[in-house]
Amino acid sequence: MPASSTHSLSTMSISPPKRPISAPWPITAAVLVSLMALTACAPLYGASQSAPVAAPLIDNPKAPGSMQTAVISAGCFWGVQGVFEHVRGVQRAVSGYSGGSKQTADYGTVSSGTTGHAESVMITFDPAQISYGQILQIAFSVVHDPTELNRQGPDVGTQYRSAIFYADPEQRRIAESYIAQLNQAHAFPRPIVTQVAPLTGFYPAEGYHQDYLVNHPSAPYIAFNDLPKVDEFKREFPALYSARPVLAASR
Repeated sequence: MPASSTHSLSTMSISPPKRPISAPWPITAAVLVSLMALTACAPLYGASQSAPVAAPLIDNPKAPGSMQTAVISAGCFWGVQGVFEHVRGVQRAVSGYSGGSKQTADYGTVSSGTTGHAESVMITFDPAQISYGQILQIAFSVVHDPTELNRQGPDVGTQYRSAIFYADPEQRRIAESYIAQLNQAHAFPRPIVTQVAPLTGFYPAEGYHQDYLVNHPSAPYIAFNDLPKVDEFKREFPALYSARPVLAASR
């Protein structure tokens, strides 16, 4: 994307918020009608950008090697995991918690916003098929709005912050350089607030959170906030899109 263009994202305050529950919300005919009426007058959250942001100028080259991991926080992990499960070259995407201690890595405690954890996704990928920089490009382009501080869309709290947890100095260099590149190019209407922090631990979330988007596509939260992100990814990155998701529960 040319440096002069602007990546525009909009948040819908009327979208249904996430709830700390273990079962999907039922979707009725009335709910469907309401969603159709809402989407007819305003763009869905996560689906309003016109083009992906530019690829990182500094990146590791794609080459055969051992599987690598990336840990990203970009709001509710349901949608983040749901997008990356459709990325060609991704071997597994697991929802979990990063930034806090093992003792507080459970959904009820993390939801208090006091643990230091962020809802995160650990992405295991084949470096011969996709690079770490491409993982970040997808996250910034279609997964979330990196200019929102301690929230994403209808979800508010430090547990929903934008963050990249790097595993080594090279990941840190790529992440920090990419953020600087996008800010310099004014790729977004506001400065990026994504935190870049060392990965001190990743703790998988409870089983009912895994593959949530695939298992509950008709839940209003998923239909309103997250399925548009998968559709946007398919449109903007067709060469990287895989129609068959890799499921965490199957590994």
